[in-house]
Amino acid sequence: MARLRDEYGLFTSRGADIVAVGPDGPPAFKAYWDEHRIPFAGLPDPTHVAAKRYKQKVNIFRLGRLPLVCIVDQNGIIRYAHQGGSMSDIPENKILLEVIDLLNAASK
Repeated sequence: MARLRDEYGLFTSRGADIVAVGPDGPPAFKAYWDEHRIPFAGLPDPTHVAAKRYKQKVNIFRLGRLPLVCIVDQNGIIRYAHQGGSMSDIPENKILLEVIDLLNAASK
């Protein structure tokens, strides 16, 4: 989350935005966002509606969701998805920015 926060301007300068979805409720999200000064939107998903829609995997041994990173275009179509195998398996911002640049170039 810190990588996304620290380079948020690189995303917005490309016309992209970030929405983080997680299993916690609104109070926990607000506390985390305030504490870590997250500049983008956070979507509490304690009933797993978004997780199910995007087929986010769950690790039953760790009792939690595995990372899922999607790039969704302005028409709501997923153009890139990465299902992480662990919390350390998250694409670097450089990769996400390259995908956004390719999508932007293709739409011109």
